[in-house]
Amino acid sequence: EVKKLISEFSGGKTPASGKIALTTPEIAENGNTVPVSFEVESPMTKDSHVSSVMLLATGNPRPGVATFHFSALSGQATATTRIRLAKTQDVIAVAKMSDGSIFMDRKLVKVTIGGCGG
Repeated sequence: EVKKLISEFSGGKTPASGKIALTTPEIAENGNTVPVSFEVESPMTKDSHVSSVMLLATGNPRPGVATFHFSALSGQATATTRIRLAKTQDVIAVAKMSDGSIFMDRKLVKVTIGGCGG
């Protein structure tokens, strides 16, 4: 399902690495509230800006977490949120640029049970 969501979001294009930086904790002691943030490198001008960023959690029953929309007027393409993770899994951020290019970053987040490992 994750590959399908990325393909639909990207219009079938293969995401490249770079431009987007995803920040997550390596270990989340509580999977109910995991801090996640991203920043996309872009001049954010009318001709060159970030259109949207999709967050995915590969091990959740519904991997699509959120989609953030931007325009040149946004000034910068960055966001911070908290997500729920069912178990240890990859969190993926996919950025769509105004020229149609696609970039992706991925981080593994280990979810421990009660902060005691697991």
